[in-house]
Amino acid sequence: MGAARKAVVGLGGNLGNRERSLLRAVRALSLLPGTDVLRLSHLYETDPFDVRSPQPDYLNACAELATELSPRALLGACLGIEGAFGRVRREYHGARRIDLDLLLVEGVTMDSAECTLPHPRMLERAFVLVPLHDLYPEGDALGVDFAAAYQRVDRSGVRFSRPFSLV
Repeated sequence: MGAARKAVVGLGGNLGNRERSLLRAVRALSLLPGTDVLRLSHLYETDPFDVRSPQPDYLNACAELATELSPRALLGACLGIEGAFGRVRREYHGARRIDLDLLLVEGVTMDSAECTLPHPRMLERAFVLVPLHDLYPEGDALGVDFAAAYQRVDRSGVRFSRPFSLV
């Protein structure tokens, strides 16, 4: 493992006890080797986005991490956490207990079949931008300027739920 760098993971889910699932996922992230959870956004209730079948509302948040893991290893860990929660990808944007998206890794841009950073659609999604704004109110997240996208995106389907914390 190398030197620690910051990363941001988007979290969401719309099945079961959503808050408990997000909390358990953040705890799992905190247990990864060389990884600490630095900050969490608030929790937001959000309308389902780009779905093909009726679904319950989502609960979304973002977590800022410091990690020594490579971007690919961190993405693999996120997919492993989803798998441990029983996530099976049957339907495009289907309902799920947990969804972890690696959004940003400090100083890293990459575009490969398995990992694209920054996340290619994060600037189009209010359910990402609103919690990201909690962590980076100046509109710059680890070198990615999202201020214009935040102002442009329709945030009406993102509703404040409550603060989010590990304690």
